[in-house]
Amino acid sequence: MKKIIVVGSANTDMVVKTDKHPLPGETKLGGEFFMNAGGKGANQAVAAARLGGNVSFVAKVGNDIFGKQTLDGLTNENIDTTHVFIDDTAPSGTALIIVNAEGENSIVVAPGANAKLNTDDVKAIASLKDMAFILMQLEIPIKTIAAVIDAAKLNGTHVILNPAPAQPLSDQILNGLFLLVPNESEAGILTGIQVTDLASASLAADALIQKGVSHVIITLGKQGAFFKSAYKEFLIPAPSVVAVDTTAAGDTFCGALAVAKTEGKDWEDAIRFAIAAASLSVTRMGAQASVPFRNEINL
Repeated sequence: MKKIIVVGSANTDMVVKTDKHPLPGETKLGGEFFMNAGGKGANQAVAAARLGGNVSFVAKVGNDIFGKQTLDGLTNENIDTTHVFIDDTAPSGTALIIVNAEGENSIVVAPGANAKLNTDDVKAIASLKDMAFILMQLEIPIKTIAAVIDAAKLNGTHVILNPAPAQPLSDQILNGLFLLVPNESEAGILTGIQVTDLASASLAADALIQKGVSHVIITLGKQGAFFKSAYKEFLIPAPSVVAVDTTAAGDTFCGALAVAKTEGKDWEDAIRFAIAAASLSVTRMGAQASVPFRNEINL
């Protein structure tokens, strides 16, 4: 099977459960604390690997215990870590996460070595063979992301971009993307159109297509996922589940989608597969710990 190249972040998540998120200046007694492997890039790589993808990961970690644990964990997931670089000048990335009783999370990320992944580091991507897709997010420097996208355009490689954490993106980055996967708020930041229903989701997707994006999927949480291209649009609904922790749900969706498209599934079936994986992930605590395996997806 052709490779899925994931370029992005790797973090160690430190998670506390509590009934409600604290207000500014408020101290709350929480419940369970645990540490988990995370980072949007690593989450997507693990999701794609567990769901049947042939995955290579391009990232940077610190020369510390968290970096070693990250590399060991990725290797155990059968992910190619040849291009996971070690930086001696910065610690590995970490994230502080609070999860409330409804499974909603608040996250603060200290990028650490993720911020050191530079354009020289990603030049190696051009030498990687048999690529189906390059999958990225926005937890590494935007200059590095732009360099990967520019190289992909020259090589004719399809790029899937999950624009999270949300930030405005230049037309140069958007133009030529094979697939953009924002949620409602991210779509709003990218287009200035507040997404509140299917009609506004369609308008936001139109705006992105006009900027040169070939396909847009706006994830709508409990509602499912809305797809639009120049030729068609549709909504795939999500099953009703009891959410315990939504951390990495979007990453699981993107990793699953990349696998499904690599396997040649059409858009409808690919999105159903991605929704099934993401819906299962929110019923479990943690980031990578919540990602399902292929044999757990029942469609």
